[in-house]
This record gives sequence, C-alpha cells and structure tokens, in this order.
Amino acid sequence: MATTGAKTFQNYIGGEWVDAASGETFESHNPATGELIGVFPKSSVEDVDRAVEAAKDAYERWRLVPAPKRAEILFRVGQRFIDRKDELTELMVQEMGKVRAEAGGDVQEAIDMTYYMAGEGRRLFGQTTPSEMPDKFQMSLRMPIGVVGAITPWNFPIAIPSWKIAPALVCGDTVVFKPATDTPALGERFVEIFEEAGLPAGVLNIVHGGGGTVGERLVKHPDVPLISLTGSREVGIKTAENGASYLKHVHLELGGKNAIIVMDDADVDLAVDGIVWSAFGTSGQRCTAASRVIAAGKVYDQVQSKLVERVEQLTLGNGLDDEVEIGPVINRAALEKIHSYTKIGKDEGAKLLTGGEIATGDGLDKGFFYRPTVFADVDPGMRIAQEEIFGPTTAIIRANDIDQAIKIANGIEFGLSSSIFTRDVNKAFRAIRDLNAGITYINAGTTGAEVHLPFGGTKQTGNGHREAGQAALDFYTEWKSVYVDYSGKLQRAQIDDV
Repeated sequence: MATTGAKTFQNYIGGEWVDAASGETFESHNPATGELIGVFPKSSVEDVDRAVEAAKDAYERWRLVPAPKRAEILFRVGQRFIDRKDELTELMVQEMGKVRAEAGGDVQEAIDMTYYMAGEGRRLFGQTTPSEMPDKFQMSLRMPIGVVGAITPWNFPIAIPSWKIAPALVCGDTVVFKPATDTPALGERFVEIFEEAGLPAGVLNIVHGGGGTVGERLVKHPDVPLISLTGSREVGIKTAENGASYLKHVHLELGGKNAIIVMDDADVDLAVDGIVWSAFGTSGQRCTAASRVIAAGKVYDQVQSKLVERVEQLTLGNGLDDEVEIGPVINRAALEKIHSYTKIGKDEGAKLLTGGEIATGDGLDKGFFYRPTVFADVDPGMRIAQEEIFGPTTAIIRANDIDQAIKIANGIEFGLSSSIFTRDVNKAFRAIRDLNAGITYINAGTTGAEVHLPFGGTKQTGNGHREAGQAALDFYTEWKSVYVDYSGKLQRAQIDDV
C-alpha cells in the first residue's frame, strides 16, 4: 500500500495496489512551496480496462448485498474520516493549498455526506400506489445500474468524491474513480479508508492519470453505464458527446458565474462579510465563488470602499500557518489564466480597485499566489462579468433596483448559485422566485451548501442532475415498476371493465 512518507503511490484495482501497466509516472507538488508530495502512476487505457473489469465483476456480488449492510460499511468509513480528519486536513493544505480551516471543512463535508448516504441504506424509498384493477398490487423499486465512472476535480478533493461515491455504493453500484492529477494523494487516501473499512475488493477502484487518457476511456468504455463528472463546461460538453453514442447516464456539474446582490436596505457589513468569504475563500477556486457583486445605487460606493478595505487586509501564504487567510491557486496555468483576466478587465475599461498582480516576496515566489482582485464600474456584458475566472477576482456591477439586479444576475450562461442581501421579505421572495440558479441564499454568500439538499445548477452549469440529498439517488438507480396480480385471471389494464 502507498504511503505519503515513501512518496510512491499506486492504482487500486480489484483489491490490489498495482503500478501502471506502462510503468510511467507523474508528480504532485505543493502549490504553496513547490515541495514534492508524491509520485503517481500515469495510467493508460489498459489500466482503465482492468479497473472496469474488476468493478463489473464485483457488481454482480455487491448489488446482492442488502442495502443496510452496504450502509454499515459507509458508517465505518464515516467514522474513519472523523478519526483521520486532522491527517486529511493537513494533507489537503499541502497538496491542494487550502488554508487549514477550509481544508477541515472539506473533510467534514465528506463525513456528513458519508453518514447521510449510509442512512439511506435503510430507506432507498420506492412507492406503492392503488391499482385500477381489483386484486392487484403495484409498487416501484430503486435498482442499481452497474459501474460508475467518477471523475472529480482538485478544488474539493475529499468532499466531491464523497458526493459521487457514497451514494453510488449505497445504491449497489460499483465505482472506478479518477481523481484530479493535481490532488492524487488525497484521492488515494480517500480510497485507502474505504479499504480499511472492509469494502469488498473491486467495489471501489482508483486509476490515476490524465483526463485525456483515463477519463476519456472511462467515458467511452462500453461497460461503464454511468459517468459523473465535475469539471469545466468544455470538458462537460465533450463528455456528453462521448457518452451519447453509448446512451450512458451522464451527470455533469460544470461552471458558475455567481452573483451576490446587495440591495439598498441591506446590512452592508454583513454583505461584505459574505462577499469576502464567497469571492476569496479557496482563492476563488470554487464553482460557487462570488465572482460578481451587484450593488444597488445607494450602497454601491459603500460596498466598494468597505470591500477594498477588507480585501487589502487579507493575508496570503502557506495554509499551514493559522494566520493565513488566502492560500495559493492550484498551479502555474491557473495563475497565468487569472492574471490574463486582469488584463482583459482593464482593457475592457473596468476600474481595478485592488490586487491584479502575481504575489511575490515573503516566500510567496515559491508558490502560485495571486493578490485578491476587485474591479468596479463593470458592465454586465464585459468578459470579466461573463466568463468563469476561477480565481480570487470579483467584479462590482451597479443596479438601479431589484428588477435590474435580477436581470443582471440571470444574464449569464451559468446558473449555479445566487445570493441577495436585503431586509425586505418581499424582495427576498422575489429573488427566490426569479433568480435562475439551482441555489439561492438570502443574507448569506454564494457558498455553504449542506449535504441533505440537492446541489447543482441550471442552464450550462450542468445537465439537470443533482449531487447530494435524495436527488442524488435518482442518478445512481433505475426505477423498476412491479405489478402483482393475485386475481387468478388475466386482467387487461385500460381495456377490461372492473
């Protein structure tokens, strides 16, 4: 089994830790310091095929394990997440770059999701309904489907795998898991915990490697009927196209360009708290990040000045330091993309209030740090107000009233999260009704979803499926309708008179 200390890691296929068939490897580094985290197998199609075969074989046994017994394993997994929370938190700070508090929250979400889905092992409710015929009983049941290809991102490297893998397993499916190449050690540790909890061999497999090889093979493999992917819009479209010829069940969680609306009657200090947390937490690397602030005219200047004051006080650095509030972005490509949007914003005529530069000095040169950035006087049609930057950048937009604010908030291709700060209950309920997003917060930022409600968005944020809550079960199961006729004669529904 792999260990962080040895800095050598393997795939987990059919209950065995194995190298990639090719023997090729890649490295994972700390984005704050450049320190080597580990060396991982750079897998090929052959490795994916082996993992799928193992998961397919295990499915025939796993689907017959009673759901409450499957759930017992998840309960044990949840307890191990609790026991290892500090260890996982520390590893996440080192490999992904989150500050310690946020990394701990990521692990806590996996704890919550695992326990929640374990509880579904004694539920997995179907329905019963009266028949239109006498002496006839009918019901619907949830049935497992088969092998799930779970393709996860680096920004929530413990939480998001739990969103996909816990419901899949309790429903009776098996999984081939491809973690992001930026956070493979966290993916590996995630799977090790399931192994320690007694999950049977082949039920959960991990294959490391790039999306163009491992991910694409999973999507195109004829024996993988379900694909759940969290990633960019572009990758999501390609995944949907590749899965279409196999009529796969494809679940896509994609981008966001989320807005916080601040109305004239809002508690501005509270709103600024929500903006800072939502826009700059995780260095803005969340699909739910508040990359737009839509402020009503009477509070526009106040929001602007208070936000800049707060942002300029934020401390950048290694997340292992408890004084640090903003960690690095994930890699150099991300850093360069974020910086390119600063130039785009200035070229478009937006006013740069603070930030907008790659951070240096005080040891920051060793990592990928970007100064938290605020633009003002942003037109809703500007690229910085339309395109997902995925970094610590937010754009302040002026609105005259609630109608214009909601129109601006909806005027994007995404529809994940939304927020409004107001003391007016009527405005709050207008926002709930009219904001075209999968999530709406009242007097809170755009982040903070809980595991027992559906998570996902509208428009090009996804394809209609949802993570979390009971809604997740709809993706990982098929409905079967059952009719039991105990009349002793043939009864033809819709034809025979009762």
